[in-house]
Amino acid sequence: MDLNVRAFRTVQEALREHPTTEDAKKAASRRGGLAGGRARAASISAERRIEIAKKASRARWGKQHRTVS
Repeated sequence: MDLNVRAFRTVQEALREHPTTEDAKKAASRRGGLAGGRARAASISAERRIEIAKKASRARWGKQHRTVS
């Protein structure tokens, strides 16, 4: 193998980002959060889901928007 090719590959390997334990923790947390949302939705009544959706809608759309003059 050519010395330049070996040097190039060595630098490529050194610069490659390796997954850290922090990345693994974030990924596991994300998967757990997604599953938890489904479990919560399945466990609450339709009336409670409607109540939550109305509250979110009021929070989202109840704000005063500035108009462009």
